[in-house]
Amino acid sequence: MEPTRIIAVRHGETAWNVDSRIQGQTDISLNDTGRWQARRVGAALAGEPITAVYSSDLGRAHQTAAQIAEVAKIPVVAHEGLRERCFGMFEGKTFDEIHQTWPDHAHSWRKRVPEWEPPEGGESLLALRERVSRTMHELASRHPGEQIVVVAHGGVLDALYRIATGQEVNSPRTWELPNGAINRLLWTPDGFTLVGWSDTQHLDDEAADENTSF
Repeated sequence: MEPTRIIAVRHGETAWNVDSRIQGQTDISLNDTGRWQARRVGAALAGEPITAVYSSDLGRAHQTAAQIAEVAKIPVVAHEGLRERCFGMFEGKTFDEIHQTWPDHAHSWRKRVPEWEPPEGGESLLALRERVSRTMHELASRHPGEQIVVVAHGGVLDALYRIATGQEVNSPRTWELPNGAINRLLWTPDGFTLVGWSDTQHLDDEAADENTSF
């Protein structure tokens, strides 16, 4: 079977990203910078052979994917399996607020305890990894020999990086996950291979975009 080429993109910036506020599965829209980043991603991928554009069904990812799909002239296909990790009662709060009010939970979070679940329906790192692996295998297996775009969230892409590089969910993170970055992987039934990560060249020159005035 020919490999599936995957372009994985983190959604553009939101106001909660700027405030370091936990978004999780709360549906937050892009801010002006995020919309600019989304346009730049779309422009950067213009001319690439793209068979399908898949997106988390949360607004910030779907808005980003729409800019890519418009250039590729294909629809966005939303998939709940690409949603950000659910953080339960901690969504909408900053980590400092969580640390001050729930220090034990904050400690488990910072230490990346694999089984720890945020209260009120939160998702553990192990559950997130399983969901991301299952979803990505499902989507990639539909397109052998083709190239697809997947637009998701920082937690999802972190899990995907770990899956592709064989790292545990509690290993320290040494890679970046910028908003609007382009990441590339290959998929075969045997698993994922990392090709390139955290390409942000398309975001370096605002002057190249006619629509940078907000």
